[in-house]
Amino acid sequence: MTEILLDALMDSLKMLPFLLAVYLIIEFVEHKAVDKIRAAFASERLGVISAAALGLFPQCGFSVAAANLYSEHLITVGALIAVFISTSDEAIPIVASSPSTAKWLLPLLGIKLLYAIIAGMAANLIFKITKLDHNSIKLEHHSTHVHEGGEHHHCANCDSNDGIFKNAVKRTASIFLFILITGILLNVLIYFIGEERLSTLLLTNSFAQPLIAAVIGLIPNCAASIVLSKLFVSGAISFGALTAGLCAGAGVGLVVLFRVNRNMKQNISILGILYLSSALIGIILQLIM
Repeated sequence: MTEILLDALMDSLKMLPFLLAVYLIIEFVEHKAVDKIRAAFASERLGVISAAALGLFPQCGFSVAAANLYSEHLITVGALIAVFISTSDEAIPIVASSPSTAKWLLPLLGIKLLYAIIAGMAANLIFKITKLDHNSIKLEHHSTHVHEGGEHHHCANCDSNDGIFKNAVKRTASIFLFILITGILLNVLIYFIGEERLSTLLLTNSFAQPLIAAVIGLIPNCAASIVLSKLFVSGAISFGALTAGLCAGAGVGLVVLFRVNRNMKQNISILGILYLSSALIGIILQLIM
C-alpha cells in the first residue's frame, strides 16, 4: 500500500511544474483579456466557430457562461454545443505533462475543435427542423460576465482579486490534489482488481468503450476529465474513448443549463445531442486508429 501511495505521489509531483506554468498563463490571459472574452460571448457575430475556438481554452467558466447566455437567448444552441464539446477542463495539462501522451495533445485539440463546429452546426439544424429553437436570439450587446447568471461553480478562484501568481498557485494546488487523489484511487483499483480485469471492465479495445467514457464525461465535475486523462495516460482507455469522454465533459455547464433554462425539452435534447455526438466521434476514432 505504501508503494501505491508513493507511486501516485511521484506521478503527481512530476506534473506540478507544468501545471503551475499552465495556470500562470491562464491567469494572465483571464486578467488581461477578460473584456475581450466577454465581448466574444456577447457579440452579434458570435457563432459556432468562435464558440468552439474559445471553448478550447482550458478554463472552467466558459461552459457555465454559455449555459447562462443560452438561457437568456443570447447565443444559439449550436454555439452552446460547440463550447460544451470543445471544453477540455483539466485534461489538457494532464495529457501534455506525460511524455507518453503529450504527442496526442494537438490531435486531441484539433479533433475537438473541428468536431465542435460540425456538431454545433448540426445542432442548429436539428433545432430548426424540430422547431425547438422557437425562442429568438437577442442580438443586442450584452456584457454578461462568465460567472454571472446567479450560478457560481467549483472554480471560484478564477475571478479572485488575489493576483495572478497567487491565483495560479491556488488553482495548481487544487488540481494537484485532485490528480493525487485520483492517482491513488486508480492505483488502488489496479492493485486490488488487477490490470487485466480492469481492462475487461473498461472494455479495452472494444468499440463500445467510448460509450462508457462518454457517460463518465457527463459527470458535472472536473474530476471526470481528470479520471479520463489519468486512465488514458495509464493506457487503460484508448484515444477514441478519451476523446468521447472529453467531448461529453461540459463540466458544471450542464447542471447550470438545467438550473437556469426553463425549457426542459431543450435541455434534454441538448443532453442527448451532446452524449450521442460524443460517443459517435469516439467510436469512429476507435475503429480507424
